[in-house]
Amino acid sequence: MTKREKLRKQILKTVKEYHKESVSVPFIPGKSKVPYAGRVFNEKELVNLVDSSLDFWLTAGRYAQKLEKELAEFLGVKHALLVNSGSSANLLAISALTSPLLKKRQLKPGDEVITTACGFPTTLNPILQNQLKPVIIDVELGTYNIDVGKIEKSISRKTKAIFVAHTLGNPFDLEVVLKIAKKYNLFLIEDNCDALGSKYRKRFTGTYGHIATLSFYPAHHITMGEGGAVLTNDPGFRRALLSLRDWGRDCWCEPGQDNTCNRRFKQQFGELPYGYDHKYVYSHIGYNLKVTDLQAAVGVAQLKKLKQFIKKRQDNFRYLSDNLKKFEEFLLLPQATKNSTPSWFGFPILVKENVLFSRNDIVNYLEDNKIATRMLFGGNLTKQPAYAGAKMKIVGKLKNTDFVMNNLFWIGVYPGLTKEMLNYVCGQFNMFFKKIPKDKEENVIFTKSNGLCACS
Repeated sequence: MTKREKLRKQILKTVKEYHKESVSVPFIPGKSKVPYAGRVFNEKELVNLVDSSLDFWLTAGRYAQKLEKELAEFLGVKHALLVNSGSSANLLAISALTSPLLKKRQLKPGDEVITTACGFPTTLNPILQNQLKPVIIDVELGTYNIDVGKIEKSISRKTKAIFVAHTLGNPFDLEVVLKIAKKYNLFLIEDNCDALGSKYRKRFTGTYGHIATLSFYPAHHITMGEGGAVLTNDPGFRRALLSLRDWGRDCWCEPGQDNTCNRRFKQQFGELPYGYDHKYVYSHIGYNLKVTDLQAAVGVAQLKKLKQFIKKRQDNFRYLSDNLKKFEEFLLLPQATKNSTPSWFGFPILVKENVLFSRNDIVNYLEDNKIATRMLFGGNLTKQPAYAGAKMKIVGKLKNTDFVMNNLFWIGVYPGLTKEMLNYVCGQFNMFFKKIPKDKEENVIFTKSNGLCACS
């Protein structure tokens, strides 16, 4: 063993010892925060991170290659390409549909892509950024996924793709969507960013569509801090995605490699001179959306924990569901899609119509008691200021989407939540419902004097 190798071994041993000295902060009900999400890690992520830093290979390298291979194997897809965020993954997925490699199936400006307005903006944004036209369909209450019964009626001769998310980890009805996509020869892109580990008919989501996307932001199922991935089984799509991710280049050599095709200076491209260096030939108008090896090193350690993370999310979800069932008179609790086993991202709760309290009442109460809540992202994205004047086709009145915007919130199920935290959360729901009004007269006192609501 060389001196450098001995030093590396000593450094990594010290990192393990450093982590052992970490002080865990005890949970104090009513004083400690109950987060909606967070990082769950141990010394293995730190060791990988420091090990990667000692290489000082700051772009994608050995850890990135390892993670791409192991992620593809875990999910059962042929190709996984790492990117710098889930949002970038979505951008690449839609941009790939505009690739000239698709020839007659290449999407052109004005072509239509079916999606929803109930979700995160970076599902909708790439459609607009590629000069395509979003066709906005309402969602179902309970699952909060696209209303599949309305898809077929929205299809026109310009419809070319369907791009929707598995909402909060709950798979959309893939059986119906796949039949429609096949019938009308549409591309299907799965936004799987919130659903890593979810299954539909015992097969992982993210493996059904032509392309799927993942996010590794700290709130997600595994984290690299920032990061994401694009998944596909199609070698043609892989080539387009790889090019678009890496500046638009035509070359497929890994960083630090040259002439893997053995034809680097022996080809003709466009109007370039014969033999122009293939490393500097660009076949797409691309980006630089690569990940660093430091991030991938963390991801390699996180992926090994994914199975236990999925189980813990499912256990936490089940615990909340069992304990909040007693309030179903007032709340619509989440419903897993038929034939699915979600790896839940969160626990969505919808305040029903005609109850004597609002979403604001219960959200403010939970937040005042240190329990973090979140809205279902952008609510109805068509009403967000960013989309004023955007060219979209809206199918129907989006009644359910608006109801979600006004009445839904969600709380966490992530693996870092302890049974003590969940007990506290359920206890605070009990306390809230003990205080809710019994009639309209009491409701005046509740909203104006109790301090649980800022509304009048």
